[in-house]
Amino acid sequence: MDFDVAQIDPQIAYKLMTSTITPRPIAWVTSLSEQGVVNAAPYSFFNAMGSNPATVVVGLLRDPKKGFKDTAANIMSRGEFVVNLVPESLAKQMNITSMDAPSDVSELSAAGLTARPSLHVTPPQIAESPVSFECVTHTTVVTGPGQVIAIGRVLGIRIDDAYILDADKGYIDTPALGMIGRLHGSGWYTRTQDSFQLDRPSYADWIKKSGLDKKE
Repeated sequence: MDFDVAQIDPQIAYKLMTSTITPRPIAWVTSLSEQGVVNAAPYSFFNAMGSNPATVVVGLLRDPKKGFKDTAANIMSRGEFVVNLVPESLAKQMNITSMDAPSDVSELSAAGLTARPSLHVTPPQIAESPVSFECVTHTTVVTGPGQVIAIGRVLGIRIDDAYILDADKGYIDTPALGMIGRLHGSGWYTRTQDSFQLDRPSYADWIKKSGLDKKE
């Protein structure tokens, strides 16, 4: 079945995308309002987009009532944010920060989480998160009424020492982090422990294994 996005309700398009583009990593974004309130909220339209310079992107969908969400407004006004990652051990706290709290309420405090000072930006990290990316805004693109894509340039990465295997080589104990990802529907998540490995082939090896090198 083909869906013409221009002819269907945007909410249906949202369901089609989130039900098929899975799993999605979660950016637990901390930002700071003009009044100094620390905002924390999870977003699953998120990923790494480059390493030189280190770049991440976060899609911030609109609030059905007020348009721009607090995170989007804070990023556009201050140009800084922190992406914290979510292990399964913090799933309940992450879920609390997704509530529709007023702008003058800090979700960080509501979830019983600790603000950890950042080294490069003003918004704090979530101390309990094992990984945090301190970002300055490279670009924000308004893609619809109250909907924004924020591209962040990563200035600093904080990873808990317990997960560092070899700092000089950049080796991290990724399975031990126990990260979770977002799935379809309301409230569905996945663990990242179930994995498999494939070696990336070279074209020369592929030619050899396929027998094409023996053909005239």
